[in-house]
Amino acid sequence: MRILLTGSTGFVGRHLQQALQRAGHEVVPGVSPARAARTNAGVAMDFARDTSAATWLPRLNGVDAVVNAVGVLRDSKARPIDAVHRDTPIALFDACAQAGVRRVIQVSALGIASSPTRYASTKRAADTHLLALHEQAALSALVLRPSVVFGKGGDSSALFMNLARLPVALLPGPMLTARVQPVSVHDLAAAVVASLAQEKAPTGVLACAGPEALSLAALVASLRQQSGHGPAWVLRLPNALTQLSARLGDQLPASVPWCSETLAMLGSDNVGDARAFQALLGRPAVHYKDLVAKAWR
Repeated sequence: MRILLTGSTGFVGRHLQQALQRAGHEVVPGVSPARAARTNAGVAMDFARDTSAATWLPRLNGVDAVVNAVGVLRDSKARPIDAVHRDTPIALFDACAQAGVRRVIQVSALGIASSPTRYASTKRAADTHLLALHEQAALSALVLRPSVVFGKGGDSSALFMNLARLPVALLPGPMLTARVQPVSVHDLAAAVVASLAQEKAPTGVLACAGPEALSLAALVASLRQQSGHGPAWVLRLPNALTQLSARLGDQLPASVPWCSETLAMLGSDNVGDARAFQALLGRPAVHYKDLVAKAWR
Protein backbone atom coordinates (compact mmCIF):
# COMPACT_ATOMS: atom_id res chain seq x y z
CA MET A 1 0.00 0.00 0.00
CA ARG A 2 1.02 3.61 -0.47
CA ILE A 3 0.60 5.21 2.96
CA LEU A 4 0.74 8.87 3.92
CA LEU A 5 2.22 9.02 7.42
CA THR A 6 1.90 12.32 9.25
CA GLY A 7 4.16 12.93 12.22
CA SER A 8 6.80 10.69 10.67
CA THR A 9 9.68 12.44 12.44
CA GLY A 10 8.18 12.11 15.93
CA PHE A 11 8.90 9.36 18.45
CA VAL A 12 5.93 7.17 17.49
CA GLY A 13 6.04 8.19 13.82
CA ARG A 14 9.64 7.06 13.35
CA HIS A 15 8.81 3.60 14.66
CA LEU A 16 5.66 3.44 12.54
CA GLN A 17 7.59 4.31 9.39
CA GLN A 18 10.20 1.62 10.04
CA ALA A 19 7.56 -1.03 10.75
CA LEU A 20 5.46 -0.12 7.71
CA GLN A 21 8.47 -0.19 5.41
CA ARG A 22 9.61 -3.54 6.80
CA ALA A 23 6.12 -4.85 5.99
CA GLY A 24 6.63 -3.83 2.36
CA HIS A 25 4.53 -0.67 2.24
CA GLU A 26 5.55 2.51 0.47
CA VAL A 27 5.54 5.27 3.08
CA VAL A 28 5.05 8.90 2.10
CA PRO A 29 6.41 10.74 5.16
CA GLY A 30 4.79 14.00 6.17
CA VAL A 31 7.38 16.46 7.48
CA SER A 32 7.52 20.13 8.41
CA PRO A 33 8.13 22.60 5.56
CA ALA A 34 11.52 23.52 7.05
CA ARG A 35 12.61 19.90 7.21
CA ALA A 36 11.33 19.20 3.70
CA ALA A 37 13.34 22.13 2.34
CA ARG A 38 16.45 21.12 4.28
CA THR A 39 16.44 17.41 3.44
CA ASN A 40 14.50 17.39 0.16
CA ALA A 41 12.66 14.34 1.52
CA GLY A 42 9.03 13.79 2.43
CA VAL A 43 5.91 15.83 1.78
CA ALA A 44 5.84 19.28 3.37
CA MET A 45 2.85 19.88 5.62
CA ASP A 46 2.14 22.33 8.40
CA PHE A 47 -0.27 21.11 11.05
CA ALA A 48 -0.39 24.61 12.53
CA ARG A 49 -1.89 26.08 9.35
CA ASP A 50 -3.16 23.39 6.96
CA THR A 51 -6.71 23.53 8.29
CA SER A 52 -8.49 23.29 4.92
CA ALA A 53 -9.40 20.02 3.19
CA ALA A 54 -8.47 21.64 -0.13
CA THR A 55 -4.87 21.91 1.07
CA TRP A 56 -4.71 18.17 1.68
CA LEU A 57 -6.36 16.89 -1.50
CA PRO A 58 -3.26 17.19 -3.78
CA ARG A 59 -1.20 15.27 -1.23
CA LEU A 60 -3.56 12.30 -1.37
CA ASN A 61 -3.09 11.43 -5.06
CA GLY A 62 -2.36 7.72 -5.26
CA VAL A 63 -2.56 7.26 -1.49
CA ASP A 64 -4.25 4.06 -0.26
CA ALA A 65 -4.23 4.79 3.47
CA VAL A 66 -3.41 7.58 5.92
CA VAL A 67 -1.91 7.18 9.38
CA ASN A 68 -2.00 10.31 11.54
CA ALA A 69 0.60 10.23 14.31
CA VAL A 70 0.92 13.96 14.97
CA GLY A 71 0.59 15.13 18.56
CA VAL A 72 1.78 17.81 20.96
CA LEU A 73 1.65 17.83 24.73
CA ARG A 74 1.07 21.54 25.22
CA ASP A 75 -0.09 24.64 23.39
CA SER A 76 2.47 26.94 21.77
CA LYS A 77 2.55 29.70 19.18
CA ALA A 78 4.51 27.50 16.76
CA ARG A 79 2.26 24.46 17.29
CA PRO A 80 -1.17 25.55 18.54
CA ILE A 81 -2.83 22.53 20.08
CA ASP A 82 -6.30 23.33 18.67
CA ALA A 83 -4.96 23.26 15.11
CA VAL A 84 -2.53 20.36 15.55
CA HIS A 85 -4.94 18.02 17.33
CA ARG A 86 -8.35 19.11 16.02
CA ASP A 87 -8.61 21.51 13.06
CA THR A 88 -5.91 20.10 10.78
CA PRO A 89 -6.70 16.40 11.39
CA ILE A 90 -10.38 17.11 10.69
CA ALA A 91 -9.41 18.79 7.41
CA LEU A 92 -7.21 15.81 6.56
CA PHE A 93 -9.98 13.32 7.33
CA ASP A 94 -12.49 15.28 5.22
CA ALA A 95 -10.00 15.33 2.35
CA CYS A 96 -9.55 11.55 2.67
CA ALA A 97 -13.31 11.09 2.34
CA GLN A 98 -13.40 13.35 -0.73
CA ALA A 99 -10.36 11.75 -2.36
CA GLY A 100 -11.58 8.21 -1.85
CA VAL A 101 -8.86 7.17 0.63
CA ARG A 102 -10.58 4.19 2.17
CA ARG A 103 -8.45 3.52 5.26
CA VAL A 104 -7.53 6.07 7.94
CA ILE A 105 -5.80 5.29 11.23
CA GLN A 106 -5.67 7.93 13.94
CA VAL A 107 -3.15 7.53 16.75
CA SER A 108 -4.95 9.14 19.68
CA ALA A 109 -4.53 8.55 23.42
CA LEU A 110 -6.07 6.47 26.17
CA GLY A 111 -7.64 8.26 29.11
CA ILE A 112 -9.05 11.19 27.11
CA ALA A 113 -12.71 10.13 27.30
CA SER A 114 -13.52 12.17 30.41
CA SER A 115 -10.45 14.34 30.86
CA PRO A 116 -11.14 18.12 30.82
CA THR A 117 -7.65 19.02 29.57
CA ARG A 118 -7.14 20.77 26.23
CA TYR A 119 -4.98 17.86 25.14
CA ALA A 120 -7.87 15.46 25.70
CA SER A 121 -10.68 17.65 24.37
CA THR A 122 -8.87 18.43 21.10
CA LYS A 123 -7.92 14.78 20.57
CA ARG A 124 -11.52 13.73 21.28
CA ALA A 125 -12.85 16.21 18.72
CA ALA A 126 -10.70 14.76 15.92
CA ASP A 127 -11.52 11.19 16.96
CA THR A 128 -15.24 11.94 16.99
CA HIS A 129 -15.16 13.54 13.55
CA LEU A 130 -13.25 10.62 12.04
CA LEU A 131 -15.61 8.07 13.57
CA ALA A 132 -18.60 10.03 12.21
CA LEU A 133 -17.13 9.75 8.70
CA HIS A 134 -16.78 6.03 9.29
CA GLU A 135 -20.43 5.77 10.36
CA GLN A 136 -21.40 7.58 7.15
CA ALA A 137 -19.42 4.94 5.17
CA ALA A 138 -17.19 7.71 3.76
CA LEU A 139 -14.11 5.73 4.78
CA SER A 140 -12.92 2.95 7.09
CA ALA A 141 -11.52 4.34 10.32
CA LEU A 142 -9.58 3.01 13.27
CA VAL A 143 -8.75 5.15 16.30
CA LEU A 144 -5.89 3.70 18.32
CA ARG A 145 -5.76 4.94 21.90
CA PRO A 146 -2.48 3.90 23.53
CA SER A 147 -1.65 4.23 27.19
CA VAL A 148 1.81 5.54 28.04
CA VAL A 149 4.01 4.56 25.08
CA PHE A 150 7.46 3.38 26.12
CA GLY A 151 10.51 3.10 23.91
CA LYS A 152 13.89 4.49 22.96
CA GLY A 153 13.59 8.06 21.73
CA GLY A 154 10.48 8.94 23.72
CA ASP A 155 10.74 12.00 25.97
CA SER A 156 8.53 10.48 28.68
CA SER A 157 10.41 7.18 28.48
CA ALA A 158 13.72 9.00 28.91
CA LEU A 159 12.30 10.85 31.93
CA PHE A 160 11.18 7.57 33.53
CA MET A 161 14.56 5.95 32.87
CA ASN A 162 16.38 8.93 34.38
CA LEU A 163 14.17 8.77 37.46
CA ALA A 164 14.86 5.04 37.67
CA ARG A 165 18.59 5.73 38.03
CA LEU A 166 18.14 7.85 41.16
CA PRO A 167 18.74 6.17 44.55
CA VAL A 168 16.36 8.72 46.08
CA ALA A 169 13.32 9.80 44.07
CA LEU A 170 11.18 12.81 44.97
CA LEU A 171 7.98 12.25 43.03
CA PRO A 172 4.84 14.37 42.61
CA GLY A 173 1.86 12.94 44.50
CA PRO A 174 -0.15 12.02 41.38
CA MET A 175 2.70 9.78 40.19
CA LEU A 176 2.15 7.65 43.28
CA THR A 177 -1.53 7.10 42.53
CA ALA A 178 -2.20 7.57 38.78
CA ARG A 179 -2.45 4.20 37.06
CA VAL A 180 -1.11 3.48 33.57
CA GLN A 181 -0.82 0.41 31.34
CA PRO A 182 2.44 1.08 29.48
CA VAL A 183 2.68 -0.20 25.93
CA SER A 184 5.85 -0.88 23.96
CA VAL A 185 6.26 1.43 20.97
CA HIS A 186 7.12 -1.68 18.94
CA ASP A 187 3.77 -3.24 19.85
CA LEU A 188 1.96 -0.06 18.85
CA ALA A 189 3.74 -0.05 15.48
CA ALA A 190 2.96 -3.75 15.02
CA ALA A 191 -0.72 -3.03 15.68
CA VAL A 192 -0.79 -0.41 12.91
CA VAL A 193 0.82 -2.84 10.48
CA ALA A 194 -1.57 -5.62 11.48
CA SER A 195 -4.62 -3.38 11.10
CA LEU A 196 -3.61 -2.67 7.51
CA ALA A 197 -2.84 -6.28 6.67
CA GLN A 198 -5.87 -8.09 8.03
CA GLU A 199 -8.69 -8.91 5.64
CA LYS A 200 -11.29 -7.95 8.24
CA ALA A 201 -9.55 -4.86 9.52
CA PRO A 202 -10.65 -3.59 12.94
CA THR A 203 -12.56 -0.33 13.04
CA GLY A 204 -13.82 2.05 15.69
CA VAL A 205 -11.84 2.69 18.88
CA LEU A 206 -9.15 0.29 20.09
CA ALA A 207 -7.36 0.64 23.42
CA CYS A 208 -3.64 -0.12 23.09
CA ALA A 209 -2.31 -1.14 26.47
CA GLY A 210 0.05 -3.55 28.14
CA PRO A 211 -1.18 -6.61 30.00
CA GLU A 212 -1.17 -5.05 33.49
CA ALA A 213 -1.83 -1.67 35.11
CA LEU A 214 0.31 -0.05 37.79
CA SER A 215 1.10 3.39 39.18
CA LEU A 216 3.71 5.57 37.52
CA ALA A 217 5.83 5.31 40.66
CA ALA A 218 5.67 1.51 40.47
CA LEU A 219 6.63 1.69 36.79
CA VAL A 220 9.73 3.73 37.64
CA ALA A 221 10.58 1.20 40.38
CA SER A 222 10.21 -1.66 37.91
CA LEU A 223 12.41 0.09 35.33
CA ARG A 224 15.02 0.55 38.05
CA GLN A 225 14.90 -3.15 38.89
CA GLN A 226 15.10 -4.12 35.21
CA SER A 227 18.20 -1.93 34.91
CA GLY A 228 19.93 -3.89 37.66
CA HIS A 229 19.54 -1.43 40.54
CA GLY A 230 18.25 -2.04 44.03
CA PRO A 231 15.12 -0.38 45.47
CA ALA A 232 15.19 3.41 45.77
CA TRP A 233 13.89 5.64 48.51
CA VAL A 234 10.68 7.27 47.24
CA LEU A 235 9.53 10.55 48.77
CA ARG A 236 6.34 12.44 48.00
CA LEU A 237 6.72 16.00 46.70
CA PRO A 238 4.32 18.31 48.56
CA ASN A 239 1.32 19.47 46.52
CA ALA A 240 2.39 23.11 46.49
CA LEU A 241 5.82 22.20 45.13
CA THR A 242 4.21 19.83 42.64
CA GLN A 243 2.11 22.68 41.25
CA LEU A 244 5.15 24.97 41.18
CA SER A 245 7.29 22.39 39.39
CA ALA A 246 4.59 21.93 36.74
CA ARG A 247 4.39 25.69 36.15
CA LEU A 248 8.16 25.81 35.84
CA GLY A 249 7.91 22.99 33.31
CA ASP A 250 5.54 25.17 31.27
CA GLN A 251 8.43 27.56 30.65
CA LEU A 252 10.77 24.85 29.36
CA PRO A 253 10.98 23.54 25.77
CA ALA A 254 8.04 21.45 24.58
CA SER A 255 10.24 18.34 24.59
CA VAL A 256 10.19 18.40 28.40
CA PRO A 257 7.18 16.20 29.31
CA TRP A 258 6.51 17.62 32.77
CA CYS A 259 4.13 20.61 32.69
CA SER A 260 0.73 21.74 33.97
CA GLU A 261 -1.07 19.79 31.23
CA THR A 262 0.73 16.59 32.27
CA LEU A 263 -0.17 17.18 35.90
CA ALA A 264 -3.82 17.69 34.99
CA MET A 265 -3.88 14.51 32.90
CA LEU A 266 -2.59 12.53 35.88
CA GLY A 267 -5.99 13.15 37.45
CA SER A 268 -7.38 10.34 35.26
CA ASP A 269 -6.19 6.76 35.06
CA ASN A 270 -4.71 5.74 31.72
CA VAL A 271 -5.87 2.13 31.58
CA GLY A 272 -8.06 -0.07 29.37
CA ASP A 273 -9.00 -3.58 28.31
CA ALA A 274 -6.00 -4.99 26.43
CA ARG A 275 -7.71 -8.09 24.98
CA ALA A 276 -8.67 -6.60 21.60
CA PHE A 277 -5.19 -5.10 21.22
CA GLN A 278 -3.52 -8.44 21.91
CA ALA A 279 -5.93 -10.16 19.52
CA LEU A 280 -4.85 -7.72 16.81
CA LEU A 281 -1.19 -8.44 17.57
CA GLY A 282 -1.86 -12.19 17.59
CA ARG A 283 0.26 -12.53 20.74
CA PRO A 284 0.57 -11.12 24.26
CA ALA A 285 1.68 -7.51 24.45
CA VAL A 286 5.02 -6.76 26.11
CA HIS A 287 4.65 -6.72 29.89
CA TYR A 288 5.92 -3.69 31.80
CA LYS A 289 8.47 -5.97 33.52
CA ASP A 290 10.13 -6.53 30.11
CA LEU A 291 10.09 -2.98 28.75
CA VAL A 292 13.81 -2.29 29.21
CA ALA A 293 14.82 -5.49 27.41
CA LYS A 294 12.21 -5.35 24.67
CA ALA A 295 11.45 -1.64 24.08
CA TRP A 296 14.44 0.39 25.31
CA ARG A 297 16.46 -0.21 22.15
